[in-house]
Amino acid sequence: MPVYSISHVENVRVCVVMVGLPARGKSLIAQKIVRYLSWLSINSKCFNVGNYRRQLAGTEDINAAFFDSNNAEGLKYRREAIDNAVTDMMKWFSDENGVVGILDATNSTRERRDRILKLCRENLIEPMFLESFCDDDELILQNILDVKTTSPDYVDKDNEFATQDFLQRIKFYEEIYETMDQATDSDLTFIKLVNVNSQIILNRIESYLESRIVYYVMNLHIKPRCIWLSRHGESEYNLTGQIGGDSNLSDRGMRYAKKLPDLVLKSLGEENKHTNLTVWTSTLKRTQQTASFLPYKKKLQWKALDELDAGECDGMTYEEIENKFPEDFKARDDDKYEYRYKGGESYRDIVIRLEPIIMELERQENILIITHQAVLRCLYAYFMNVPQEESPWMSIPLHTLIKLEPRAYSTLVSRIKADIPAVSTYKEKGTSQLGEASGPNISKSRDLIKDSDVV
Repeated sequence: MPVYSISHVENVRVCVVMVGLPARGKSLIAQKIVRYLSWLSINSKCFNVGNYRRQLAGTEDINAAFFDSNNAEGLKYRREAIDNAVTDMMKWFSDENGVVGILDATNSTRERRDRILKLCRENLIEPMFLESFCDDDELILQNILDVKTTSPDYVDKDNEFATQDFLQRIKFYEEIYETMDQATDSDLTFIKLVNVNSQIILNRIESYLESRIVYYVMNLHIKPRCIWLSRHGESEYNLTGQIGGDSNLSDRGMRYAKKLPDLVLKSLGEENKHTNLTVWTSTLKRTQQTASFLPYKKKLQWKALDELDAGECDGMTYEEIENKFPEDFKARDDDKYEYRYKGGESYRDIVIRLEPIIMELERQENILIITHQAVLRCLYAYFMNVPQEESPWMSIPLHTLIKLEPRAYSTLVSRIKADIPAVSTYKEKGTSQLGEASGPNISKSRDLIKDSDVV
């Protein structure tokens, strides 16, 4: 069952209709909501109208003039794109038991929003409008930089052209844009974010599921930032193959701790070397020892970042678990996400206790998290929208610094491996031996980080 199953109990389905001019962070917010709800096992999907428009009209000859409301051909393509997106979304709700669909577009006129509203209500789907209103020029320019570097519309286009073209596109939309307000739209359910979250206006939030979305969105910011993830250095338990515990770092693990400040500096780049990171660790010794050489003053310990509790198996090797609890050993391999150790936790339990971490993480800017294999798998799955059944099998090696850069259309991933050997703590399905197999039959999900690297 999903972590939050009340939507199924109430039989509530929600369509989040994004509203706002271009370069207001709508796509980033939409993608974040989908990742968050999917991470909590709520069936969610984003329908980006821009993608539908690109399928119909391509990108070769598209420039700002295409978005002029007086451009008949452009208007035809754009109307067809929204119609196709809405049709697919309604089909997804009915055929795939969708719970939260997000219609990601400008939806800049009341006429457009009224059509979507009518269709949702005819299909017993609750419409919830989410407007990102922004008149902060600096923030808009930051968003333009993000869009022109990640949007499919500007692949292989000159930076100056992309910036000027996008500014002109915004002007065309401004001519017809109608913002939402509590007087005119008093009967609608909506959230209005003013300059990200400097002011938040809520109107007629009625269901539990809508309140979950509101709570999440209120913690968001869309400023460019990076998140660094690292496991602790190799520990004494890693050397012996034991799981859990509160062991110290090994000699090689301590070498990694001493090397970590240089890895972070390299990842930051010379131009950002004075960036002041906040460091988060678990309460266990091996993460605190790994963070001990970092020069950053603000270091916080989170109990929620502690490793998965192995219960009665704490301190055992996988071979010992297989011999002593063979049925449990097989049950965990069969459904690793849901399996809960006797007296311990499952991956789903980790997700539940990590939710406050995610909320705080979304409020912050640059964070370095030093934690454990299972916890990092869950955090990585959140940012990369990895299916829950795949997340427990991802490869997260020791002595590797991972950098995540959330963007409007994707999350960029890069990693730096320290030149310090460490044992593998990865257990393949169906074996109690540690170490990753090699060959063409290994599931891609187990090596998502490597496949997602941006060099």
